[in-house]
Amino acid sequence: MKNPRKEKAMAEEYTEKMMEQMYKRLYPQLVRWCQKMTSDKRTAEELVQEAFLRALLHEEIFIGLAESQQRAWFYRTVKNLYIDSVRRGKWELTAESFLETQTDSEISEEMFMVEWGELLMHLPKLEKRIFVLRYLHGYTSKQIGTMLHMPAGTVRAKLHEARKHLRQAIGNQ
Repeated sequence: MKNPRKEKAMAEEYTEKMMEQMYKRLYPQLVRWCQKMTSDKRTAEELVQEAFLRALLHEEIFIGLAESQQRAWFYRTVKNLYIDSVRRGKWELTAESFLETQTDSEISEEMFMVEWGELLMHLPKLEKRIFVLRYLHGYTSKQIGTMLHMPAGTVRAKLHEARKHLRQAIGNQ
C-alpha cells in the first residue's frame, strides 16, 4: 500500500536536490553573464537569486522542463528581471528628477495627485484600472492578468494603449 505522505516527502526531496544541483551548476555562469549586462556583481547576484526563488515558487512547472529548457528559463528570467529593474529605475529617476526641480511652494502632493487624476480621466476604464495597478501599485502584468482574468500579454497591450493615450493627452494640454 502506497503512503501518500512518504511519496510527497520523496518528491520534495528530489526537487530540493535537483534545484541544489542546478544552483551549483548554473549560479556562477548566470552571475558572470548577468554581471556583463549590469556592470555590477552585487546586482547580478541579486537578480540570479531572484530567478532561483521564482523557480522554487513555480517548481511544479519548472520540474516538468528538460534540463536545456530549465537553463534557458533561467537566462530568460534573469534578463527579464534586469529589464524590469531598469524600467522601474528609469520611472523612479524620472519622478525624482521632476520633484527635485520643483520647489515646495510650486508642487504639493495634492496637486501631483490632482494632475494624475486629470490625466487618468483620458483613459478608458479598463486601461485606467490596469495602469493604476501596474504603475501606482506595482503589480506585474501577470498578477494583473490573474486579477482581471486575462492573459498577461493582453495586460501589456492595454498598458501600451494607456501610455499612448496619456502621451496624446499630455500633448494636447
